[in-house]
Amino acid sequence: MTPDQSEADMMSAARTKVLTGFGIGSNIEPERNVQTALAALRYEFPDLLVSPVYRCKAVGFDGDPFLNLVVATETSQALPELQAMVKSLEAASGRSGQESKYSGRTLDIDILFYGGLVCRTEQIQLPRKDVVKYPYVLKPLTDILPDWVHPERLCTAAELWQGLVDAAESEQRLLHKHGVELTDMRFDRSSGSF
Repeated sequence: MTPDQSEADMMSAARTKVLTGFGIGSNIEPERNVQTALAALRYEFPDLLVSPVYRCKAVGFDGDPFLNLVVATETSQALPELQAMVKSLEAASGRSGQESKYSGRTLDIDILFYGGLVCRTEQIQLPRKDVVKYPYVLKPLTDILPDWVHPERLCTAAELWQGLVDAAESEQRLLHKHGVELTDMRFDRSSGSF
């Protein structure tokens, strides 16, 4: 949020289309829950970009591996509408919203970025810090939007990814260290399924 932009302005209804990214993860019936989420998002956003799917170890707790991916679209929906849609999709998968931070998830959908908005409030963290923190978010984002520019760091997703790779000395080492592996699951746009 810029100094001259009030929270009310930011929350206002429809605006011009903005590029918006979502992180999707699940480790409870992950194939079914991710498939259902993608179908709902594709219905809402027919031009949805879908990354490859990555399998990753649970972070912060012992649990089944997660399936993670990133999707992106241009939308004129206001941020509160998108937040409500995400919560509705999570609830439809059986997520109560009362789970501890480090526990299994039927479905976890995070709005990663909303145009160039930078906002740090109790309710909204944009862009999400996960984008630069976790390879299971940044790698799939880089796969579909390598030229996306982080509005705070002012560098592209590809440059951010390369920075993580350089720090780990290789992409393979980085992915292995974080328990991230590419799956053979690919989204078929024509059928709307894997």
